[in-house]
Amino acid sequence: MKQLLLFLVVFMAPAICQSATAREKTTKADALQCAAFSPYVGKINPDYGPHPSKELIDELLDTLVKQTSFRCIMTYGVMNGLEHTFAAAEARHLKVIAIIWLDKDIAVNSRSISAGIVAAKAYPKTIIKLSCGSEVRTRHDYAFDGEISRCINALHEAGVSQPITTIDTWWEWCNRTTPCHQTNFGTQVDWIGTNVFPWWENKHSGLFPCTPANKAADFHIARLEDIRRTYPGKEVILTEFGWPNGPEGGTEANKRTQQQCSVAGPKNQALVVKSTFKKLAEKGWSGVVFEAFSESWKPSNEGDVGSFWGICRGQPPYTCSHF
Repeated sequence: MKQLLLFLVVFMAPAICQSATAREKTTKADALQCAAFSPYVGKINPDYGPHPSKELIDELLDTLVKQTSFRCIMTYGVMNGLEHTFAAAEARHLKVIAIIWLDKDIAVNSRSISAGIVAAKAYPKTIIKLSCGSEVRTRHDYAFDGEISRCINALHEAGVSQPITTIDTWWEWCNRTTPCHQTNFGTQVDWIGTNVFPWWENKHSGLFPCTPANKAADFHIARLEDIRRTYPGKEVILTEFGWPNGPEGGTEANKRTQQQCSVAGPKNQALVVKSTFKKLAEKGWSGVVFEAFSESWKPSNEGDVGSFWGICRGQPPYTCSHF
């Protein structure tokens, strides 16, 4: 028996270590570095007026491919002309995480789910993951949990091949508790898509009121580790993170503590994006920077920093930062 154990220790241990190393390499090789892509730039607004044209989507994706290293995007919707993004992405050899947009209008949600199924089946090699909604709970509390579940069930029943989730903030995935606890979606989804923004924590959070730019990457990793422990066996992707590049020097005070730890600007944006992707790569984890192109309509929802999240300008000539 001792000889058998000795054999296992001496001869099998290297194989086990090699196997673990191989798994680690496979994980790191499969990790994605993506950019959140919305073509509602310039004067285009998703709430009214004309939607983005095919020509604009093509121009923006060409800019992203030529000026950055991103070969993966995350999209927000499958209707109103946005479905062209999938054909355009495929033509440029881009991978896509596609969000089926869900909101308060049930009839529109139904059309969106149907369109999402069509797109998923039409582009199975380009659309690599799907999400039923983005921050639905953050926007509407628990009122539309049924819509999320209806979407997930519809995709499964349609036989789409892509893994499915619903994307929301880390706080929602932790069931609004600390330590983190599972939500009822934990058993329904194939992977976890979570958004983490120290900038907004610095303004609104009582738990984490002060995370400067040079600590943002560590904050991202810590929240991912919380969720990975809570949902063992699930792939966890940082589906949105970022930092505004302006207004230069702009800052906001935490509503509870009055601390001011966030400072906007291109140097801090570059620091947050580079350091976060570096730490994600070290762990073999995927991430999506928010966002590819700045959107001018966002200040109505997000204040002065709303139109400064893009790594690329939202106005011609659509130049992108080089990190």
